Amino acid sequence: MGTQGCREAVAESVTSPGPRVTHMSDYRESDAQAARYRRPDLSLREIEVLLAWLAAESKEEAASKLFISASTVSTHLARIRAKYSGVGRDAPTKTHLLARALQDGYTSLDSW
Repeated sequence: MGTQGCREAVAESVTSPGPRVTHMSDYRESDAQAARYRRPDLSLREIEVLLAWLAAESKEEAASKLFISASTVSTHLARIRAKYSGVGRDAPTKTHLLARALQDGYTSLDSW
């Protein structure tokens, strides 16, 4: 393909119709839709344990508030992390889990 052929191919790809994005909200909407489909199915108890642990200084503190053992908190957190990994949204740290809880609507910044 000569120089003229390359120019025509580029001109055609630039002028070909496609989705037109004019605002940042156009991008955000598709990101929000994608995130909804990748949200793990956490049980109500898993959400309760997650939020208690996020608000606590330790697993022991969260456990005492929920009247369960610290090892049960650890088990719930391991299952929550596995569910997030299963949908391609790893959450290896407490900070990551807080971000996921905010993104998925389990909590809000106003709550903290």
